[in-house]
Amino acid sequence: MQNFKTDRPETGISAVVTRAETALVFLSGIALAAIMVVVVTDVTMRYILRSPLGWSYDLIGSYLMVCVFFFALSDTLHQHGHISIDFFTHSLPRRFIHISLAVGYGLSTALLAMIAWQAWYRTGAAFSANNLISATVPWPTWPSYFMLCAGSALIALRCGLRTIAHAASFVTGREIANMPPPPNTASSETEHGE
Repeated sequence: MQNFKTDRPETGISAVVTRAETALVFLSGIALAAIMVVVVTDVTMRYILRSPLGWSYDLIGSYLMVCVFFFALSDTLHQHGHISIDFFTHSLPRRFIHISLAVGYGLSTALLAMIAWQAWYRTGAAFSANNLISATVPWPTWPSYFMLCAGSALIALRCGLRTIAHAASFVTGREIANMPPPPNTASSETEHGE
């Protein structure tokens, strides 16, 4: 098994992106807490007072869930929290891993940048046209598109930084890119109730 460096300090653009990720994941956490408060309030009012909130699901579906998901994407990638199949990755040649990751992150950067661009376009169009959802409360649609744009742009930037780092690691043969920690395969004595 190769020893990959996983705790390289953040500098330059990466440090700025990390601060933006921290801010967005904080907002994502607030949105998640707001979902819980709205759902508990709605259920309480529905079954105790027989007067449910007519706008709760529209607020949650149109704004809060979008915020929770898209604002947490980039930070999750930064923390190596997305699902990955690393069954034999650490036994492959290091340079092969870096070039493979550079290609994958490069393609991801292009796709996510296109999503961010389209979301920005739709944000402007929805704002200009004053588009509203058809519901009890006519919420504007542009904030959802804006959150999609911000989250997609930030993860595209993080993927772009990873593309550059892995390409540089491949070219130089040095560990420039941060790698995820190896999987924890040690069994615990309390695992499976044993």
